[in-house]
Formats: sequence, structure tokens, C-alpha cells
Amino acid sequence: GRRTQLLKGLPATSTVEENAAAGVSVYTFNVTASPLSSEGVAILPTIVNSNPLTEAFDIESKGGLEYRVVTTGNPVLDYETMPKSFDLQIFVEDTTGRTDLNILTVQVTDKNERPVFRGNMAIQTVTIYVLEGTPPGCIYQVDAADPENAELKYSLLPASVPFLVLESGAIFSTKEFDYEKDPHCYFLNITVTDPDGLNSTKTVNINIININDERPYFTTKQRIYRIPEEQSVGTVVANITAKDPDDEDSPSRLFYSIQSSDRYFSINPSTGVLQVTGRIDRDALPLRLHPNISVLVRVEDSPRGGHTSEMEITIIIDDINDNPPECNPSTFRKEANENSTAGTFLLDLRNYCKDIDVDPPNNRFNFTGLSGFGSSNNFALESTVSGRLVMTESIDLENPANLGVEVYSLTVRVQDIACPNYSSKYLFYTFDIFLCYIIYIYIRIKPVNEFFPVFSNLSYEFNVPEITKVGSSIGRVNARDKDWPPSVIMYSIVAGGGTRDYTNIFWISPTKGDVKILARLDYETTQKHILTVQASDQEKTATASVTVNVLEVNDEEPVCSPNFYSFQISVSLAVGSNINGFRIECQDRDSDPRSFRYFINEGNVNNHFMFSPSAGSNTSRLILASRFDYESGLDTNWIYRLHVYITDDNLLSARDKATHLIKTGTVTLSIRVIPNPTTVIATTPGFTVVTKRENLYSESAWYVPFVITLGSLLLLGLLGYLGFLLVTWVRTRCPPAGKAGGAPLINAPEKAKPKKEVVVTMTTLNTVFDGEARDPVTGKMYEFNTRSGARRWKKSGEPLQPAPAAQVTSSATDGGGQGTDRAEAPSKKEPSENRKEPIAETKPAARPWAGQSETPEQDGLRLQKQKEESGNRGLSSPARQGR
Repeated sequence: GRRTQLLKGLPATSTVEENAAAGVSVYTFNVTASPLSSEGVAILPTIVNSNPLTEAFDIESKGGLEYRVVTTGNPVLDYETMPKSFDLQIFVEDTTGRTDLNILTVQVTDKNERPVFRGNMAIQTVTIYVLEGTPPGCIYQVDAADPENAELKYSLLPASVPFLVLESGAIFSTKEFDYEKDPHCYFLNITVTDPDGLNSTKTVNINIININDERPYFTTKQRIYRIPEEQSVGTVVANITAKDPDDEDSPSRLFYSIQSSDRYFSINPSTGVLQVTGRIDRDALPLRLHPNISVLVRVEDSPRGGHTSEMEITIIIDDINDNPPECNPSTFRKEANENSTAGTFLLDLRNYCKDIDVDPPNNRFNFTGLSGFGSSNNFALESTVSGRLVMTESIDLENPANLGVEVYSLTVRVQDIACPNYSSKYLFYTFDIFLCYIIYIYIRIKPVNEFFPVFSNLSYEFNVPEITKVGSSIGRVNARDKDWPPSVIMYSIVAGGGTRDYTNIFWISPTKGDVKILARLDYETTQKHILTVQASDQEKTATASVTVNVLEVNDEEPVCSPNFYSFQISVSLAVGSNINGFRIECQDRDSDPRSFRYFINEGNVNNHFMFSPSAGSNTSRLILASRFDYESGLDTNWIYRLHVYITDDNLLSARDKATHLIKTGTVTLSIRVIPNPTTVIATTPGFTVVTKRENLYSESAWYVPFVITLGSLLLLGLLGYLGFLLVTWVRTRCPPAGKAGGAPLINAPEKAKPKKEVVVTMTTLNTVFDGEARDPVTGKMYEFNTRSGARRWKKSGEPLQPAPAAQVTSSATDGGGQGTDRAEAPSKKEPSENRKEPIAETKPAARPWAGQSETPEQDGLRLQKQKEESGNRGLSSPARQGR
């Protein structure tokens, strides 16, 4: 399943010409290594198999990842005698373990080869003897063949000789030779040519033999001779004699020779003495089966041909005790279990030993001299003849007497029974005269797993702080068994160590027994883990209990509700008041409620706010600690964002705080201070405020609108939720419009509209107050418009105004989605001229009512002034806050 295409260019088919020399390129391919492989291939391209099997091809590297298939020359490819096609399976593996296997088919092509001579002419120069007086005729048949089975033509040189060769290859003499007149020898160059002109030439030697008309005869009558084997070279076996009737009146001049192919004997050609010329081993083939040697002796009366006679003599070879017994192999390695009983059979030496002498008693032997470490106590031979090795008693490796001894070295002497007749190059002991052989036997006592592993303790207990890092070692278990040699103990966790979130939160080293944690421990979830650890020696197992006690550590931070809150307070709120009844409740999974300590870390400008109690309780209220002073300029912020820190270190001493782990929770509060009205609006002027804003977008800062949009959506969702909570709270504290309670102080935030490139905000003011109510914070009376929600503080003795004839309308949101208050406040990013851009269009004023103290012009100037102050301070008037 891991195979991939690594061999580029395969599978493929290639050709190679027969008789190609070694190193001829057959095919070139590339290896494409995996992208994950940085070091090329792990196993170079290799021919792992071929069909049919051959070693005629190999793979060489051309550099880099390029390789080629070449011929080896062993064997040389032959189109006529070998297969015509070979399928080579090529395998490669890269360093990532990816492999590929493909086939290269190599086809052997035919090549026109020279004709070849066969028979004797293929291996030697043929000598042809022609007797003088022989009539003309065929004297030799040349045997040649073409590898491509083409028709051949024969020719000879020189052309002046009295011979000719036919197209069939037959050599003919063209005359009758006279030994005294004609040359005694002719050398003919026979050339055989195929249709393509390729040829081969061999030389034929033709000798003319003189004629002799009488045959010689043997005078030796004995035909059978007997000699022992292993006779030294030159030993005389027989003296052969003969006579020639043609030489009756003078000593015969005869020539002796052995006609049969014989490697053991030779004859003197002049004297006829037959002697030993090679080693005669009766125990080797063919003499082992046929100890009689037949020799055909010829006698001639002329060295160049004449009358001959032949005689066959037989030489019988007798066996001698010239070989010691031998064992194959001469070294034995056996195994026996340590609990094997006495009499257990181990080895039959006679099955592996023999004496190659042919005849008894030369080939008989026995087994003696068992010796070696431990042999006398633990091992014995049943008898000297059988050669069976057995155990005499069982061996316990755990026994202190045998501890550490696993291999026993034994020697056995294999000894000839007969006395040697021939003693060169063989081993002899000084105390006897028999040929012998030494056998070495190594017996390994195979350990048996008899004992179970035993833990050093029945149970283990580890104490681990819950903040211990993942991967840390928390303890170690250890087990051993009594087996020798000591077994390798493997450890594993077979039960326990899981939680609801993690199947296994502990890991044990298989070889060392170190227990480590894989996941963070939590005292508040689980205080104790009980594991079952198993020790195994591959056959037997044992278990132990491991208890992991999780120690508590202050690793949980206080969690408070709510962790974010936004509300409004009056600038004249009394010092010491619980602001809007706000309180936070905190919980800590690993700390006592009395350990909480509250302090405002950021945003508490001039320290107007504090928590009571500041420590020792899980509940605390937000208290106004000092009055606001905006008139003298001491206070300038109308919006406070308080970052409240809640720590769990109240119960720790100063010294413990430097060493103990302390956790901190955070709460964010947003407080808007609402100013009191300073004037009474007598009339209701009407005007429209037009605000124009333009957003610039840069393509290079593509992420800016994305971040702004995402942040705006999250903020709108949060503000909507807080507005819903605030409206719910106001409705529970104030009566609804049209009733005695009056209108709520703050309207719910308007729904955000989609972002626009250029946004124009239209605000139409028409504040006619037709209702009154009491402020629940300050206790003062204020007037409100039942339709628009606008309000003002009521002067004492001022009557209620009639219902208005007009209403207040407002645009939804600006491009930032922040609501009307934000739209009316000048943006910090707008140029100074944009801040002066709003244009007031005065509408016809309503008829003034009784009790009004200001003219419409004064009322418009006052609203304009309040708007500018609100833009500078980032706050709104009471009427705008109602909106």
C-alpha cells in the first residue's frame, strides 16, 4: 500500500545484441525520489528477480538519480542457445520507506557470427596420416557449422598442393603418394565462409607414413598385476617386452605406448617399463567401485607408422588403512532445556562420522575420550560404538553451583580400530598408534521461564501536585524475577488512570517503569487515581497497585458574576451610596470565600469608587467614595472604565504571598456620569443638525474594515444586551409614560444600520414637555415629553405644559454604528472645519406658554451651547440622555 512511482521510464522494453561484451548499456532510467526524502534513495535500484533467471545484467549509476542496465558478460548472451527475452524486476526504496517495483524486458537480437569448426579441428590442429601407396580419395571430413544455420563454402590454401576440398567439406587427395619422393608432411589452411563473407580458418597437418609389412609381438606372458594404493610416483609395476620379426637378425627397434586414457600409469616408449605416474587412491571414485585398472599397451615397429600389436594388462589396487575417521560437521551446537531429565538424548555422532577406507577393518572406528567442562557430571556416551550423547542429570541454571554457566564445551575422540599402514600428514597421539579425529560439541542450556515477576512493593503511592507539568515523571515501579539469565521486564498500565475527558492520563515506560503524566491533573475533579501496573517477562505477568494522590495547589482563579457591567449614575449621587445597587459575587474552586480581596486596578480617576467589603467575602458592593467636582475642573471624565481585580490571597501573610501561588480574576465596569440640568427651557425652538462624515478606505489595509466590522458587531450585541437589561431595570423602577411614574430616563439603544461610506445625521429638536415625574436617584422633579422622551428639571411652582404639537425625530446611526450620542459628538478624526459644519435651520416656534422664562432665541442659544460643551466633554444633556 506504500508503493509509489519512483522508477521513471519503467516499465519498458529494450534490446541488446548477442555476444555483447561486459558493460554494454542496455537501458537508462531515472529514480524520482519522494518530496519528503532529503537524502535520495535508501536502497539503490536492484534487479531482484529475472524471468528466466540470469546474471547477465546489472545496474550501474550514471550520477545523481540516473541509472542504466548493463551487461555483465557472465554469461555472454547467445541468441542461438539462450532465451530470446528476459524480464528483469527492478526494485528501489527511498529514505522515507516508499518503494517501487517495475519490469524491464530485454530482448536479445541475432548477430551474424563467424562459422565455427567442430570436432577435433575446434580444439587442436588435426594431423592426418596417409600411407604411402594409398590411392587418391577422401582423407578427412571437415566438420563446421554456422550459428545462423546458413550454407557454408569450403576452400583451402595453398592451391598448389595435391589436395582439394569439396563444398561438403571433404578433403580429397589427388594423387598416390610415394614416401621416398614426395614430401612427408603437408599443411593445409581450410577456410569455411558463410553467405555474408564471414569466415574461419584452421590448419590441417597431413603426414605421409612409410609402409611396414611385418607386425611385432609381445614376449611378456603375465597379464594381471596387484599393487597397494598410494604408491609413490615412479614405482615399477611391470616390464613389458616385445620383438619384431623383421628385425630377427638384429635387435628390434620398437616403440611402446599406452592407448587407453589412463592417469595412473605410463610406459617408457623405448624400454617398455610400466610405472606409476599419479596418485592411486582406492577410496576415491572410480577406484572405490572398480579397483581394477585395464591398460592397453601397444608396440610399433616404426615411429611413423608400421605394423603394431596391442596387449591389455589388468592392475588390481588393494586398500590400505590410510584415512582417519572424519565427521561433518566437526563442531556441533545443541540446545537442551534446563529442566531436561536424566537420560535425555542429545546427539548421535555416528550419523555424522565415517571412515572413507573401502575395506574393513580399515573403515571401522569408535568414540572415546569424552572430556570438557561439566562432562563428567552432566553428559555421557552410551557406548564407544554407538556414539550417542545423553544427559546424566538435569541442570538448574538458578542453582548457585551452575549460576552463569549456559554453554558447556565438550570434546570426543573418534578413533580408528585398525593399525595404520600409511601415516603421512595424519594426527597421532603419543600414547597410541591409531589414527583419530577430534569432535567439538557445544551444548547450550536453554533457560526455562519458571518464575513470575515480583514487584519490589505490593503497592506504590505517589504524591503529585496538580500543577505538575505534562510529561513529568512522578515515580518508578520495579519488578524482577528469579530466572537466570534475568528476564527483560516490560511494564504496562492495564487498568485505571482515566477520567471523563481522558481515557489515559498516565504513561509508564515499558522498560524502565517510570510513570509519567499525559494530561493536566485537577484536584477539584479527581483527588486520587488508582492504577493497576503489570510487569511481564513475555510469558508470565504480575500486577501491582499504584495510587497517585493529587495534591491541591491554588491554580484556579476567582470567577465573578457579572464580569462586565455598564450603568449610569447621577453626578449628585450621595457619597457612600451603593451605586445602582450593584454587587458582584465571586467563586473560586480551590480557595475559601474569605480569601477574596477586591481592588480597582485601572480607571478609578480621583478614587471616586471603592468596593465594600474590600476583602474577606465572596460578595462585595460598589460604593461611591467621594463626590464629583466638575465645576472646579478637578474632574474631567464623564465615563469611567474600571478594571477590578479579585485576588485569593487575603488569608495569606506577607511572607506567604511571596512563596504561594496567587490567582487573580478580573471584572470590567463602565460607568457614565449624568450631569444635572442647569437651566429651564421656556420655549421649544426647532432646528435641524446635519452631520456629514466620510470614511476613507485603503486597499493595502484590507484587514482594518474587517476588524472594525467584527468589533462593531460584537460591541453592538453587547450594548444591545446591556440596553435590554437597563430598560428592564428602568421599567421596574419608574412608571410608564402617561401614568404617574413618568417616562424612563434612558431609551434602549437603536438598531445598528449597515455601514455607509458617507453618512448624514438629521436631528430635529422640538422639546415640549407635557409630563412630570420624580428622579429615583436625586429625588428631584423633572418634566418630560411623552413622545420624544426629552426632559428637564422642573422649577418650583412651574405649571405643567400642554401636549406638544410637534415631535422630535432622529437618524438611526452614523457609519460607526454608535447611536445618536456618538453621532452628535464631533469626531476626533475630523478636521477642525468639520466640527463647525452643523447648520441650524430654525423652524417656526410654537406659541409660548405661561410660565416660560426664556425667549425662543435664548432657548436656541442655550441648546447650541450645551451641544458644544457636550461635544468637548464627550457627554450629553439630560434631554439627549433620555433620547
